Order: sequence, then C-alpha cells, then structure tokens
Amino acid sequence: MIRYCLLSLLLSFAVGSWAQQNQPAPKPLPKLARPNAARPSVARPRNVIFILSDDHRYDFMSFMKPAIAPWLETPNLDRIRREGAHCPKAFVTTALCSPSRASILTGMFSHQHTVVDNVAPEPPTLTYFPQYLQQAGYQTAFLGKWHMGDEDDRPRKGFNHWVSFRGQGVYYNPVLNVDGKQVEHRDSAYIADVLTDYALNFLNRRDKDKPFFMYLSHKSVHHQFQPSRTDRNRFAQSPIQYPASFYQTDPRNQNPETKESGVPHWVRRQRYSWHGVDYLYHGSTTFDSFVRDYCETLRSMDTSIGRVLKYLDDNGLADNTLVIYMGDNGFMFGEHGLIDKRTAYEESMRVPFLVRCPALIKAGTTVPQMIQNVDVAPTILELAGLQKAPQMVGRSIMPLLQGQSVPDWRDKIFYEYYWEYDFPHTPTVHAVRTDRYKYVRYHGIWDTNEFFDLEKDPNEMNNLIKDPQHQTTIKEMAGQIYDWLERTGGMEIPLKRTVKPRFGDHENKNTY
Repeated sequence: MIRYCLLSLLLSFAVGSWAQQNQPAPKPLPKLARPNAARPSVARPRNVIFILSDDHRYDFMSFMKPAIAPWLETPNLDRIRREGAHCPKAFVTTALCSPSRASILTGMFSHQHTVVDNVAPEPPTLTYFPQYLQQAGYQTAFLGKWHMGDEDDRPRKGFNHWVSFRGQGVYYNPVLNVDGKQVEHRDSAYIADVLTDYALNFLNRRDKDKPFFMYLSHKSVHHQFQPSRTDRNRFAQSPIQYPASFYQTDPRNQNPETKESGVPHWVRRQRYSWHGVDYLYHGSTTFDSFVRDYCETLRSMDTSIGRVLKYLDDNGLADNTLVIYMGDNGFMFGEHGLIDKRTAYEESMRVPFLVRCPALIKAGTTVPQMIQNVDVAPTILELAGLQKAPQMVGRSIMPLLQGQSVPDWRDKIFYEYYWEYDFPHTPTVHAVRTDRYKYVRYHGIWDTNEFFDLEKDPNEMNNLIKDPQHQTTIKEMAGQIYDWLERTGGMEIPLKRTVKPRFGDHENKNTY
C-alpha cells in the first residue's frame, strides 16, 4: 500500500511537471468583432473601476441589515447602492478565490479555464478581458490580490500598470510588486490604505485623453481578519445573533425545529474541523470575536472605497465612470455549523454586487434576475463598445441594470467546486439553482445529495432529496448538471489537474 501511494505521488508530480512545461503557446489575441452598435446608449467607451473584495458574503452590508450583525456599518457600499444598482441574486461559479477570479477575468467556468483551486497554474492560453480593453485604447491597471498561479506576484498580461503581492499577502507592512520591482511598505502601513494610494496615483497620472479600466482587488476581508487601527475594537461590544441553522449539526441539539434533517455526514463532521464552529481555524479564536473582527475589517475596506468615490466626485468623473463592486465568493458564519466557503449553500456561493454609473443607471435600481461572475467580462466589454469574446459563457448585464426586459435571460445558474488536496474534508460539489429550487450533487461520497425548496426554506435546513413529491424535479435538475458539463466540456476535469499535491501545506495561510 505504501509503495502504491508513493508511486501515485511520483506520477502526479511527473504529470504536473510535464503538463506545465508542455502547455501550448498562447495564440495571438484576435480583435473583437464590430463595435457594439445595437445599444447606442453604451456604445461610447466609458471609464470602468472594478473593485473586488475577498470572502465578502452577500448580506454583510448595512443596507441589507444582516441578521447576524445588524449593527454593521458600510456607508460607502450603501452609497453605491443608493446611487446605483443592487443585484441581490449574484452568484459565483465556484466559491473559492482563484477559480472565481479566473472566471471574472475570462468569462468562463472553472472547468473551462482549469484554474480549479488555489494552487492550479494559469494556462498561458487564457485570455483576460483587459487585453481586449487595451486593444480598444484603454489604459489598464491592476492593484491588489491576484492569487492565481499560487504565490506568483509577477505582472500579468492585460495591464499597463501592476501592483500586487505574493499569495494572500498581509494586512500590515506589505511588500508589493510594482511594475516588476519589489517595494517595501513600513510604519504600520495598512494594505487597504496602501492599495488605495496606488489607485489614486494611477488615476492622477493617467492619460486624460484615453478611457481607463482600473481593477482594485482588496485583500479584505480574508482571514486572518485585521482592521485598520482606526476601526480596531469598533464593534467589540456588539452582540452576535447566531443563524437559524447554527445548532443544526450539534449532537446536543434537542430542538426538533432546528435539528438536522437529511444533513450529509461530511457536513456534520466538518463542524469539528477548522472550517467548523467547534474548532474554527484550529481553535485560534472564538466565534463572536471572529464575526466582530470580520466586520471591523470590512469597515476599513469600506473607508478605502469611499476615497475612490470621492476622487471621482472631485475630478468630475463620477457620472461617466462605471463602478462595480463585488466579492470573489461568499462566507459562512455558522450556517449548518460551518465557517469559510466552498459549499453550495447560499452564504458561500452568493456575493454582494453593486454597480453605479449615473449617466447610465437609475439610482435605487434593483435587478431581480440571477447573475454570475462570468457576466463581469461581457458587461465591461460592452461599456467599451465591444461585443463579448466567443469563448465567454457569461452575458452583459447592462440591459438588466437599465431596467430593460430580457425575456431569454437565464432561469438557472450552475455551481462547481473541486476537491482540494489541502482541504480534504469538503468533497467535489456540483449544483444547479433556480429561483425556487436548488439541487446539490456530491461526487465520490456514499451518503446523500441535497435538494431545497428555497421559497419555503430559505435557510436550507430541510433536505427534500427523498421527498416523493419532488422526485421528478430532482431527476430533471440532476440531468441539467450533466447536460451543462457535457455541453461546456466539464466531464473530464479530474484529468485536467496539472498541479502536484502539496501535502503538509494546510498551515500555509496563503491557501486558506
């Protein structure tokens, strides 16, 4: 058995090395066809600022009045919502940093771009949408967390200006790669403040005769949470309201209204892992402190966003600059006894999504349709007057943001997560979600899948997978997952893994 394991490990090393060395060379970037003349209101190139946060769940904004932390303060996110549009049904295709970021940049599903986990390499054949913006005459800048290609902070294609850090980075005194040069920041420099300084510097020094695209990618609010000195202990005395399903997987729970109902065995056991409420991050903190630190760190990032909005106001750019804010994945705070992300539960796969551009979007707009991270690239390309690239599976959401009827808009979204070497307690997950139902399929475990009626059970506490009256719907939704994977080239994803396992790296903060 030991010989077999060693042989398997050596083979995976060899295959990973061969695959990375034998990736096909990138093809020349084709120009996108014809300017977007179908929608003249957005055909003129607009400036775009895309702000991405890390692990920000969909309801943790003060205007949402989050049940867990109703005292949360996010005044600048609230301002974007008030002056622009909110998409309350925004989802990622994979609730994990690197796959989600790759889907944003490529407009493709994880099994298509193959950055399926946080250590998978970036195939050189991938095209990132800022490359098309450069072709269209945009000045482009990336600032912050890249987190694709593992630890690498080197400048990437598609950006004229580059500021980033290795892996997950740090909250204080970061070392940044600034256009290929390592720059140290000291004296308790806070990462959100530093990145915002670079962002405003780029805006100040840009060529004012050209449109710009700025991608501001915050480290916040990734664990281990650290707010700025200004916000430290801001919410230290604030009470925490535990979610309805917090005690669902606790064997001591005797309440029939909250006791587990068809909860998979792996979810019940994960309660005692470092992604569970009873051993959270190896017992390094208490649950209440965990939530408060998250909210304080989120508040610090919100202040940074306010500085960007003020710059636009002060320089006459607010009306004609599209600002998009979203999270790269959600985060669980005790739902089903879990923390972190990766799962197909709502709190994990659902993200905040706000858009503001007064010249194009009516203040106070709410978009009821389901959107995903693969829609970001087509949307921004439309703002540049371009059609989306043929490899992109997403669609521009600009018609929805402008209140237009889109009869053929999607009526379901698909989700995928692939088992990780460093976090073996969460299995491979595929799911399909409609406005009412969600079907979740777990690969490689002999236990139970899940099916929820989200209209009657928004907290996903009653698994209806064995309910006779839903069997026809369950069968249809299971078939939809397989049809989706077959149609989009996702049936062979285990064979596409080219990265070697990194056993023992579970202590590495950069892979959280």
